[in-house]
Amino acid sequence: MSTTAPDLVALAQSIRDWGRELGFQQVGIAGIELDEHEAYLQRWLAAGHHGEMDYMAAHGHKRSRPGELVPGTLRVISLRMDYLPGDTRMTEVLASPDKAYVSRYALGRDYHKLIRKRLQQLAERIQTAVGPFGHRAFVDSAPVLEKALAQQAGLGWIGKNTLLLNKKAGSWFFLGELYVDLPLPVDAPHTSEHCGRCQACLDICPTAAFVGPQQLDARRCISYLTIEFKGPIPEELRPLIGNRVFGCDDCQLVCPWNRFARPTAQGDFQPRHNLDNSELAALFRWSEEEFLARTEGSPLRRAGYQRWLRNLAVGLGNAPSSIAVIEALRLRRDDPSELVREHVEWALARHGVA
Repeated sequence: MSTTAPDLVALAQSIRDWGRELGFQQVGIAGIELDEHEAYLQRWLAAGHHGEMDYMAAHGHKRSRPGELVPGTLRVISLRMDYLPGDTRMTEVLASPDKAYVSRYALGRDYHKLIRKRLQQLAERIQTAVGPFGHRAFVDSAPVLEKALAQQAGLGWIGKNTLLLNKKAGSWFFLGELYVDLPLPVDAPHTSEHCGRCQACLDICPTAAFVGPQQLDARRCISYLTIEFKGPIPEELRPLIGNRVFGCDDCQLVCPWNRFARPTAQGDFQPRHNLDNSELAALFRWSEEEFLARTEGSPLRRAGYQRWLRNLAVGLGNAPSSIAVIEALRLRRDDPSELVREHVEWALARHGVA
């Protein structure tokens, strides 16, 4: 295929078709000018809202300038894949303080490998059509402003909760990108936002992590505290975390646009090991071997065993007092990890156990 304008238009349409055949619900093509988003990122970093996520400040401008990350990049193909695993009764679990709430995206297999494989398959189809071309695939795995690129590609707008929102799909989806050196025609950016006066996401946040619309202080965000943060969770925030042991979906659960989210047919995103309905005390009894076996190929591995126990100890400290809860905590009093022991003692003190 040549690179004349008509051929590139046809190729762009073929890319959208191939993307849908590979399981993506939407495909868009963006340019690489992200000046406005670069300025927003710099303000966010300057305010210290990234906490210990030093990687957000690393790499210079590569995050906001695709051509610096992958020299020769002219366009970014942005794709979304829905992951909502049907009725997982997560609102019921969230309201059951003796059970563990795991963020919906983490209930099934790790999405990184699945989406990266599909992106590579898309690249192979493009290569079959045009011959060798420069490209690189990303799935939340490098300095990439994926939400900004998705907005530029017309996939949605960035809502007040800082997530990408889509009128037909809400926000229960993953994003992936394919950087290419092809001068494809770009899609119209999504320049309008449809949050209006609604601020349900800002009001519901358990730890008041939003300092304003589209302004998240990660240092107070439960997803950051339970997944990214490596140290002791600040004591003043522990009671506010409730039973959320890996991530938090509150700002998505209340978003009106998620009424339109459709359950995925992707089997890999279905809940595994009963993690959508498990008791805190039962999970706290997992040995490290059990943790590794039951989280193989799961996003839960990101936290690691010690932080998994730390998070569960906080949940148990917030759970109603019961023999099962107190016994589970007592069994970990002499845990080899100082991090775990500290949170266990805090949790026992909450139950009046000296």
